[in-house]
Amino acid sequence: MELFSTIDPARARRIRYILCDIDDTITTGGKLTAEAYAALWRLHDAGYGVIPVTGRPAGWCDLIVRQWPVAAVVGENGAFVFYVRDGHRHTFTHPSVAQGDIQGRLAKVRDACLAGVPGCRVSKDQFARIYDVAIDFNEDPPYLGLAAAEKIRDICLSMGAVAKVSSIHVNAWYGDYNKLDMTRLFMREVLGEDDGAIREKVLFFGDSPNDEPMFEFFPNSCGVANIRPFESQIRHLPSFVTARESGQGFAEAVSQLLEITG
Repeated sequence: MELFSTIDPARARRIRYILCDIDDTITTGGKLTAEAYAALWRLHDAGYGVIPVTGRPAGWCDLIVRQWPVAAVVGENGAFVFYVRDGHRHTFTHPSVAQGDIQGRLAKVRDACLAGVPGCRVSKDQFARIYDVAIDFNEDPPYLGLAAAEKIRDICLSMGAVAKVSSIHVNAWYGDYNKLDMTRLFMREVLGEDDGAIREKVLFFGDSPNDEPMFEFFPNSCGVANIRPFESQIRHLPSFVTARESGQGFAEAVSQLLEITG
C-alpha cells in the first residue's frame, strides 16, 4: 500500500465516482465528524457521484440518500440500492434476494448465534433491517473482538447463510449477492457504466477485511490507516492508504484528490 498522496495525477483525473464504506471509514468512533461530512459535500460540489456501500440497514439508507450529499447508497451488504433521480428516491433490488419466510430463517440464525457465542447480541439497528440479521460483537459493550466474530460467522455459515464480518457486526443473509456484485450490477443497469469503465472511474474507500472484494476489483482503492492491523488477514490489500485513521483519513484523501484534480 502506498500513501494516497502518491497517486498518479492522470489516474486521479479519470475518477468520477467515490464509493466508501461507512463504519470506521468515514465515521470516527461511531460519529460522522464535521470534517468527514464536509469532505462528502466537497466531493458532491466538485461533481463526483458519491455512493456509500454499507452493511447498515434500509432505514438508515433511506435517511442517507435523502439527507446526505450522495447519489446512491448500497445497503444491507448489497441487497438493494437506494438512489436519487429527478429529485425522487428510487429502489434497485438485487434479483437474488431471498423470498418466502426470510425473517423466520434469519430468526433461527440469530438464536443460534446468541446461544453459541456468549455476550454477543442483536445489533440495535436490527429493527430497521429488511433482508439480513446483524449480530453485534464490537459496536456496543461488551466488546468481544475478532475471535468471537469468527465464531459467529461460522455458525451463520453452518446454517447455509452468507456471513460477513465488519469492524462491528457479523451480517448474515440468504441470497446470492454481496457489496461488489450489487455495485457492479447497479452501475451497469442504472448508471450505464460497464466494468471496464468503472474500474477506471471509481475510487473506493474501506477499512476492514470485509472490504477485500472491493479492494481486489477496483484498482483505485484506498484503506484508511486503521486498516493496518488487518494487513495479515487481507490477501488483496488496497492500492493506497491514508496517513490518518477513519473519517480523518477519508477527509485527508479527499483533500489530496481535489488538490490534484484542481
